[in-house]
Amino acid sequence: MAGTVTHDPPSAAGGRQGGPLIVTEDTELLDDLLRLCAAAGATPEVHHGVPERRGSWEAAPLVLVGDDAARRVRGAARRRGVVLVGRDQDDSGVWRRAVEIGAEHVLMLPDGEQWLVDRIADVAEGVGRPALTVGVIGGRGGAGASTLACALAVTSAREGLRTLLVDADPLGGGLDVLLGGETAEGLRWPAFASSRGRVGGGALEESLPELHALRVLSWDRGDRIAVPPQAVRAVLAAARRRGGTVVVDLPRRIDDGVAEVLSQLDVGVLVVPAELRAVAAAGRVASAVGMVLRDLRVAVRGPYPPGLDDREVARLLGLPLVGEVPAEPGLSRPDEGMAPPGAAPRGPLARFCKEFWERALVEAGTA
Repeated sequence: MAGTVTHDPPSAAGGRQGGPLIVTEDTELLDDLLRLCAAAGATPEVHHGVPERRGSWEAAPLVLVGDDAARRVRGAARRRGVVLVGRDQDDSGVWRRAVEIGAEHVLMLPDGEQWLVDRIADVAEGVGRPALTVGVIGGRGGAGASTLACALAVTSAREGLRTLLVDADPLGGGLDVLLGGETAEGLRWPAFASSRGRVGGGALEESLPELHALRVLSWDRGDRIAVPPQAVRAVLAAARRRGGTVVVDLPRRIDDGVAEVLSQLDVGVLVVPAELRAVAAAGRVASAVGMVLRDLRVAVRGPYPPGLDDREVARLLGLPLVGEVPAEPGLSRPDEGMAPPGAAPRGPLARFCKEFWERALVEAGTA
């Protein structure tokens, strides 16, 4: 059981903040709280009452007060991020004691363990603004969605943003290949198939291949072509907690795993070649994606037949227009010695991607 006294969360900042402050003399409760801190990857500071060291109470990112210690902390300075932790589900007096110490939450063990692990992990990671998360999907096969996804990620990293590129299409051949890093050390999707609950954002980032100053979560060459939806949810949530940008290359089919990705996107970009058949196919994709994702926009690839341009494609689909995706002269496969999409800072594709990020970051309030 977890209850809320006030709805204002503690302020968070980027970077690791350290572990919580625990105040209790209950040895059994302390054992449980230490176990939960270990599960969250945090090292706490433990006291029997308000710390004597000046500033310890105020500076801790989270304070866990055992119900046995409520009386001893009544005189402490009021602050955010105080949780009163107890065991007696039937003790109605716990709410009065929570108000007396200015606690934001009342939590009873063992029912509230998962909530508390997540909260401890949040403050240990220094969770701030979530990553701006963009999904790219082709309106038809061969539309160039993977190329644009790679170019967006490469451009984001070049602009100094923490960037993760996620390959959500197990049948797409692997974005690590497109980036020239098929043999790069690091984990691929199958390694996360058994993930449940919470995945540490920092641990996820450090475990993935680093290519062109960004992290890449792609597929290996094995037989697994699906990851359980709960694992997809846990991994993408961890990626978003790290901040910066996340770019997801999406398949055209919508299964439970893809639906999990769509639910966490801020913006979707539908890449559509300027062909009537492609527009018709893209309409069906947009209809399916739009059931989950509210903000779907269209990016159009030329060349254009008579009577059709990017604005007309957007009008036919009923979607906002991102713009025309330019052709990149000389763009080839990295394994043939060429740079990946978007790697040339002055190239037309890189300029397109830079303008996209500038607009998207302003809209998201992060620029």
